[in-house]
Amino acid sequence: MKPDLLQAVETADVTRVNNLVTAEIRKGTDPWEIHLSLFPVVQRVLNPPFINPHLPKMYHINRHLMPYLGKEDLPAFLHLEVAEYARRPKLERLPKQSILTSPVSFNDIESAIRERDREKTAVLMATFYAQAGGAEFARRMLLLGSGYLQDSLGHSVSCTAFILLEMLERKDQDPWPALATLADYFCKGHFHTTPVLLKTPASYSQDALEHHLLRATSGRGIVNLHHTITVYAIEHVRHFLTEVEYDHMIAAWIAFMGEKESQPVKLDHPKTDLQNDYNRFYEAFSKFEVKPVVACLQEMITSQQGRLQLGRFILKGLCDRYQGDYNPHYLTGLGSTLWVTDRFWKQSAIVVNALYQYLDFLFDGLKSKN
Repeated sequence: MKPDLLQAVETADVTRVNNLVTAEIRKGTDPWEIHLSLFPVVQRVLNPPFINPHLPKMYHINRHLMPYLGKEDLPAFLHLEVAEYARRPKLERLPKQSILTSPVSFNDIESAIRERDREKTAVLMATFYAQAGGAEFARRMLLLGSGYLQDSLGHSVSCTAFILLEMLERKDQDPWPALATLADYFCKGHFHTTPVLLKTPASYSQDALEHHLLRATSGRGIVNLHHTITVYAIEHVRHFLTEVEYDHMIAAWIAFMGEKESQPVKLDHPKTDLQNDYNRFYEAFSKFEVKPVVACLQEMITSQQGRLQLGRFILKGLCDRYQGDYNPHYLTGLGSTLWVTDRFWKQSAIVVNALYQYLDFLFDGLKSKN
């Protein structure tokens, strides 16, 4: 990909970004290749006034969303994605420094974070990454983040998890931009001490997880949505953790939710068979009434093809309503919702709760823009 697109994103030139993307697509460039080319600049996209790296997290979660779209849908989704990166300020570039030749422990990284020295932290992270390997670096960063779920609304794990996953996936890319972002975030958040592992049952049963997931998907608003996003992140990085560490992460997530009780959503609308009719779905979607839309989607849950269609309809709805300004949680929250729908489709109460929680949050935001 030509560097002019990266420069346009860097300088927040949204009009030029849209024109460049349109030109590339007309030339036959694969939208996915355009997405991949954005890695270096996306790691530095900010979302003030929040310190959390919402956009680098969203960048990886979009990997989970794109399979729901048909080839003809990808250009609109790409335009939405790139415009969101372009219109926001960027973290000051941290010049890359050479890794250290002396051995580095993770305690050294924690000490640098405690000092809030992001340059030192980034170099130590890069050195530890080179010496111990990406999987060990990811494991230690996730455990460090697990001690701050309450303070960060879950982002100390959820943002960290998806940035790490993208960094490790991209063997073709220099990891420095992602490491610099993590260093900056952990210093700003003052996430500097790995907690003692929580004492837990030997292993959480499927029934126990489903009980807590019903709790997570209960409730309205951004805080409750983050309960779902956090466990979505934990499950995607489970392979970096030992069984004891995974149980600790689940226990930390449960503690993050506090005393919240499950509140299964009761739909007072009949199920509606859309017969693959997006226009009928969009008509309901555009009214911003949650229960009728969830009722429309219920018939799609029980088959894999139906779940793919469900994800496509919501994504197309997001693209068709886009007017140049979206909350990144519209996409990160959708990622967690579609994960719940695909994994727990046999548990209709959980899926209905997740769809209701996400769409209620989404529609509240879209209504405020109308």
